[in-house]
Amino acid sequence: MHPQLSDKKIGAPLHSVSQPEIYRAVCKEFIQALEECHASGWARLTGGCNQLKHDLNSCLRAERLARSSRNREEAKERRSKIEQAWKEFNSP
Repeated sequence: MHPQLSDKKIGAPLHSVSQPEIYRAVCKEFIQALEECHASGWARLTGGCNQLKHDLNSCLRAERLARSSRNREEAKERRSKIEQAWKEFNSP
């Protein structure tokens, strides 16, 4: 089984336990299609699974870019809150 099909993410931060969307499999349909293709045997050896692999890579890349963008925006918000707190702390 592909690691991203697992229902649990190993080492997930404790603050994310309350967010069930973290546990959903990313690109599940693509992963299952590729595993089925590889299980057929002959298609795997003749390059019949190449397009499925390309589609999976595209899906995973899009997910990674979206996650990176979300993380970047969240970091900006956290940083601005921290800077505001320091300004309030340092003001006489």
